[in-house]
Amino acid sequence: MAEANSCGVLIKQVCGELEKRANNALRSQGLTMSQMAALLEVDKAGGQMPLKGLERRLRVAQSTAAGIVSRLEQKGFLESFGSPSDKRVKMIRITPLGGQCCRDADRGMEETEAQLLAGLTETEKGILLSLLEKVHRSLK
Repeated sequence: MAEANSCGVLIKQVCGELEKRANNALRSQGLTMSQMAALLEVDKAGGQMPLKGLERRLRVAQSTAAGIVSRLEQKGFLESFGSPSDKRVKMIRITPLGGQCCRDADRGMEETEAQLLAGLTETEKGILLSLLEKVHRSLK
């Protein structure tokens, strides 16, 4: 059985708390984590992209990406259209409401990170970031 203070357990607890906070914040907007991830990917791509590109970025099946996009369209966060150069390609574009949602999410993530790191000195923050990057690289 894993020790209560093992690195893996502590990382899992931190991730769980961050996910819970994110879900609570998104619930008030009628969004899920998957939907917010999709919105942020489209926003990061300049506000529009092919549906196929979203599938790749989210690492999900076509049907999953199409379902996420469909629900986001129904809520007014995204719109879809055919590519001007190839009508077989479905494009998706973020709406002004979706863009505002992304800006709100960015602010929320910054606030959460500030809260997460509030008990650390600047030196400790740098060390933590460096160590987390190193751990992440070792898992790839």
